[in-house]
Amino acid sequence: MAVYTEVTDEDLAQFLSRYDLGSVLSLKGIAEGVENSNYLLRTEKGTFILTLYEKRVNEDDLPFFLGLMEYLAARGLTCPQPVKSRDGVALGRIAGRPAVLVTFLEGMWIRRPSADHCGQVGEALAKLHEAGAGFPMRRANGLSLAGWAPLFEGARARADQITPGLEKFVAGELAYLQACWPKDLPEGVIHADLFPDNVFFLGAELSGLIDFYFACTDSLAYDAAICLNAWCFEQDASFNVTKGKAFLAGYARVRRFTDAELAALPVLARGAALRFLLTRLVDWLNVPPGAMVRPKDPMEYVKKLRFHQHAKSAADYGWSA
Repeated sequence: MAVYTEVTDEDLAQFLSRYDLGSVLSLKGIAEGVENSNYLLRTEKGTFILTLYEKRVNEDDLPFFLGLMEYLAARGLTCPQPVKSRDGVALGRIAGRPAVLVTFLEGMWIRRPSADHCGQVGEALAKLHEAGAGFPMRRANGLSLAGWAPLFEGARARADQITPGLEKFVAGELAYLQACWPKDLPEGVIHADLFPDNVFFLGAELSGLIDFYFACTDSLAYDAAICLNAWCFEQDASFNVTKGKAFLAGYARVRRFTDAELAALPVLARGAALRFLLTRLVDWLNVPPGAMVRPKDPMEYVKKLRFHQHAKSAADYGWSA
């Protein structure tokens, strides 16, 4: 979440004229994250999140995202729901951007997750994968293997501004993954961005998942690899095998990994780390002037990648049959 586009009182009034939400009580920009412009909206009828879609979001993909949230909720997954206007349409426009209101999800995200948190996230991710089975729409993952080289080319010339040798490091990693990326793993709907700030807890219990705007059709185990990167490393970029074990065991309680998925886990985790290194690199080098956004450090994922380069099997991530 972030704010790239400012919303004026006139913009908001025009947008909300399609809804029956009563008077606006407050509108506050949300500065966390890096992708879309997000606001916390309070009206006489409740609290909502107003999202203006920016940057990497293709407007043609929005029916997939919005339909998926409705589909998952109907199958028991707690996630925000698109709010439809009087004419039954969720998607609108504000300040020249496609925009949507979604319901507000109670809870808070965990800054320092424990092994127990990681176990609950593993279960929740597997439930998402199970609930998404049968979703009729498909969306290719534009930020998987085929998308990494174009991302890199856009930042390659300036990569060494971050740290000397980064261009060579990323080029070598990309070549390795292009040669070794696994094929024919079980596929389905994946979240693709299930970081701690996209998982809410109420007290000690997981209360819901948010931000489905990278969701797509891809390898289910790749989604698990993204979570290993996002949840199971400490602040010094050391891998916490206890957290990894809890996450993988939690996932397997709901959906069993195949042997092929477990064998591919080190390469998938390596690819997930490169994906976030690249998008962070691009964002770091291209912050729009005046944007209320906090770009995240790409070097965090260089450190994580170095761990994955030495991982030999799922056991290195805490897996135990």
